[in-house]
Amino acid sequence: MSKFIPVAKIDEIPDPGRKVLELDDAFVVLFHVDGQFYCVDDVCTHDGGPLGEGHLCGHEIACPRHGAKFDIRSGQAMTMPATEDTVVHEVKVEGDDVYVKISED
Repeated sequence: MSKFIPVAKIDEIPDPGRKVLELDDAFVVLFHVDGQFYCVDDVCTHDGGPLGEGHLCGHEIACPRHGAKFDIRSGQAMTMPATEDTVVHEVKVEGDDVYVKISED
């Protein structure tokens, strides 16, 4: 059973901004956008590209390899060539600390 893991302080990640993390042997990207935190797998479902290196515009991250876009709130693949959603991980903020719970999917 996965548990919440402390990963950052709120002021560590600018808004908008991101931080790539390795948690439970998986690479994920923690995003800070409009005062909220979101976390998705650091993997484009099209060809495995590193989403954390992509262009962030609002709530969309574009894969740096072929430009597939994903909604960081839901993981939904928004544009081709990606047709499969990426995995979203639960985030919570307590005080100044940000926690992530790795999805078991």
